[in-house]
Amino acid sequence: MILPNDTNPPVSLDLDLIRKYSVAGPRYTSYPPATQFTDKLPDLRLEEAIADDNRPGAGPLSLYFHLPFCETRCWFCGCTTVITRRRASAGEYLVDLTKEVELTAARMDTKRPVSQVHFGGGTPTFSPPDELRRLGALIHKHFKLAPDCEFSIEVDPRRLSEDHVKALKEIGGNRASLGVQDTNAAVQLAVHRIQPHELNIQVFNWLRSYGFRSLNVDLIFGLPLQTPESFAHTIDDVLGLNPDRLSVFSYAHVPWIKPAQKIFDDRANLPDAETKLAMFAMAHRKLTEAGYVDVGLDHFARPDDELAVAQREGTLHRNFQGYSTRAGASLYGFGMSSISQTNDTFRQNIKDLAAWREALAKNQLPSERGYRLTEEDQRRRVLVMSIMCHRKLDYAALTKELGVDVPAMYAKEIASLTDLEADGLLKRTSTGVTVTPIGGPLLRVIAMRFDAYLSKAPNRHSKTI
Repeated sequence: MILPNDTNPPVSLDLDLIRKYSVAGPRYTSYPPATQFTDKLPDLRLEEAIADDNRPGAGPLSLYFHLPFCETRCWFCGCTTVITRRRASAGEYLVDLTKEVELTAARMDTKRPVSQVHFGGGTPTFSPPDELRRLGALIHKHFKLAPDCEFSIEVDPRRLSEDHVKALKEIGGNRASLGVQDTNAAVQLAVHRIQPHELNIQVFNWLRSYGFRSLNVDLIFGLPLQTPESFAHTIDDVLGLNPDRLSVFSYAHVPWIKPAQKIFDDRANLPDAETKLAMFAMAHRKLTEAGYVDVGLDHFARPDDELAVAQREGTLHRNFQGYSTRAGASLYGFGMSSISQTNDTFRQNIKDLAAWREALAKNQLPSERGYRLTEEDQRRRVLVMSIMCHRKLDYAALTKELGVDVPAMYAKEIASLTDLEADGLLKRTSTGVTVTPIGGPLLRVIAMRFDAYLSKAPNRHSKTI
């Protein structure tokens, strides 16, 4: 049962302000954003970064495994995928994944506890259950999972059997995220993803019966043929599942990056900006009235879920999977296109499957791009993430943490908040900045004022709403 709504942090929608500030901007799953990554790998000394990350007193590990295969292409998708119906591809991929884990683990301090494991895709459940068991055995062979490790898997209800759920539970899975997007049959046909709601119900029942303690549902608004009325029915369908968390994403139309999306241009049936805004407002209202906490951006959680608790207690974190409860962990990504993060570096794997395999065949880490943060980057990252996760800047605490006089050093950025304050998005005092309820949906806009790189990556981001 959902707890009373009075535990929710205050969030308010002012649609006129959301219209005004709906501009292109980063999602800040990292700072600097991935648009700043470079292919000048020798200059980055990324293998040295792994050694540096083995420092005494280092925090826990977070592991990400990118499993890219999908049977069919969803036309809205922005993920790095490989489309195939050839099931043997999963086993062949696991052979290469094993090589990458061995190469990387040999450079790591694998005695550090693993606080988080995530399988993303693609469709992780494209892999047959026994392949998932083998992947689990690989993880447990090389790493030590903490007793309270958060082990989450992205699940496609169309590609899931009860044996999949059993296998995932056997290897340590305890959280799952279901790709639903929309339950309307016409919308599903328009985006090339037929998924009767009965499948969602069946998968929820399986996951609950096997003891998965937190279930998330992914929804997207702004898809072809969606209306506020039809998306309201989708929200009602999903609320009937009683999920612990929801991610309600705005569809990002980027056909210059994902050519499959050009089919929507040809059919000219995407909702306009006003219709998308109406869907966002409706979803926000329905979910908060149902008792869910607006955690930030597109994330909602039950008040007793770890994500909502972390927000209340000031321990919320943000990484490439979105909001997280596991701060202080070094992230190691495995598989094509995956991203790793240490304290001062990012390292992204090759996105092309054949090239990724070729690097591994040469006993090389399959890195393609990366970034090494300067001291200034690291300071700004703290400021950006404080806004994104804690909705405030506490000058005294930040000055102590960063070792610089924050209000003096960032006086120009703080002064640039004048228009946002005039519009009621935040309040400034001599001690800090606090995001108001009206500013809650526009965290990205506020954080952007502390981003030193926006002018270097114009029009390379999705709209803030």
